[in-house]
Amino acid sequence: MNLLIEIAAFAFAIGVLVVVHEYGHYGVARLCGVKVLRFSIGFGKPIVQWVGKESGTEWTISALPLGGYVKMLDERDPGQRIAERDLPFAFNRQNVAKRIAIVAAGPIANFLLAIVLFAVVFATGVVEPTATLATPPAGSVAARAGFEGGETILAIGDEHGSVIEPVRSWSDLRWKLLDAAFDHRRILMRAREKDGVYDFPVDLSQVSERDVDEDFASMLGFDEGGALSVAAVEAGSAAQRAGLAAGDTLRGVDGRRIDGAQTFIDYVKSHAGRPITLQVERGASAAGPLLDLTITPQAQRDPQTGGEIGRIGAALATKVTTVEVRYGPVESVVRGVRRTWDIAVYSVRMFGRMLTGEASIKNLSGPVTIADYAGKSAQLGWAAFLSFLSLVSISLGVLNLLPIPVLDGGHLLYYLVEAATGKTVSERWQLLLQRAGLVCIVALSAIALFNDLARLIHF
Repeated sequence: MNLLIEIAAFAFAIGVLVVVHEYGHYGVARLCGVKVLRFSIGFGKPIVQWVGKESGTEWTISALPLGGYVKMLDERDPGQRIAERDLPFAFNRQNVAKRIAIVAAGPIANFLLAIVLFAVVFATGVVEPTATLATPPAGSVAARAGFEGGETILAIGDEHGSVIEPVRSWSDLRWKLLDAAFDHRRILMRAREKDGVYDFPVDLSQVSERDVDEDFASMLGFDEGGALSVAAVEAGSAAQRAGLAAGDTLRGVDGRRIDGAQTFIDYVKSHAGRPITLQVERGASAAGPLLDLTITPQAQRDPQTGGEIGRIGAALATKVTTVEVRYGPVESVVRGVRRTWDIAVYSVRMFGRMLTGEASIKNLSGPVTIADYAGKSAQLGWAAFLSFLSLVSISLGVLNLLPIPVLDGGHLLYYLVEAATGKTVSERWQLLLQRAGLVCIVALSAIALFNDLARLIHF
């Protein structure tokens, strides 16, 4: 069933993104007076096709649905025989400004789609975890700022506190942290504790771009906090022998407060073969006394480091408080624009870091990973799926704007050179660059597919 959901969600996502991208090219080409011969969703043999009565464009849905194209009237295509009366409508006869507009319209359409989808999510509202922190690891950026765990972030501003922006949810906190980390800024975080509201100076000026990845917040010590509960206990495990049961809430370990899964897991790992005492809350009421359970984590070999770590045999779940995040129509659009811009800039920077070796090429994902996330987001609800669709749409727009021949960005590069010099790039150079660009695309696709397989079979 999950596989069917993944396939259906992936097909729908790719279909929407391709239609929007290619219709951007198509719509602007028509506005610029260019005749469009074919609008195809997919490649290969057409399955369904029809011809528009007014435009004369052939619309097709083809057998291989991974992409699409718009074929325009163009004298450079040796397969086209163009009548004299149709020459003014050929793409190559248009001025350079129109050609730039037509080529750029596809990626721009992807960005506009992302803005609209984000705006819909923001306007209709989505339930998200609050920005409550877990206990940060010693020595982390969060710990050096003075956070101890349990604080709820209310706002983030500049280091002087003169510009303060509210933080409404955990994802909102992550994006604001990402923005500050990329710019290596010192910021002020306003947080609510049990006894009041305080400001915490956070220094992100020394954060390396190598550290700014999908798990960057955790690396800085900002983990999602909440009550840690036991989801399941393995039969015959140390947890079961000690009396730990599913539904128990973990409040402390050896007298230390527990408010985050990673902190607790790290503590258990470091106590292989040594007894630890858990303070456990059992039952629906939190008013009763806590139970003390002594557990000796079983020692086992860590497959990553080869060292010895502790394990108690319990699956954990974090009970987080949530909040509904909703904005007005105008603010939703503004936030949609900002979120789209932030993700696009992050994507470009990440790709640049991969080229310079500052980030791993393992960050590249292919169709298998995209299908997996499409299925998972679809099962989480429409808001998660629309957010996923927005993210992939932005990625598609950014990818197509890269100055690689064969992609839209490569053609834009030719036309920008023509606009600056007044001369077109020679056909010989275009042919050489297209071959080089094709090699780049094949290499990137191969790496992405390899990463997909590596994630799938865990090697």
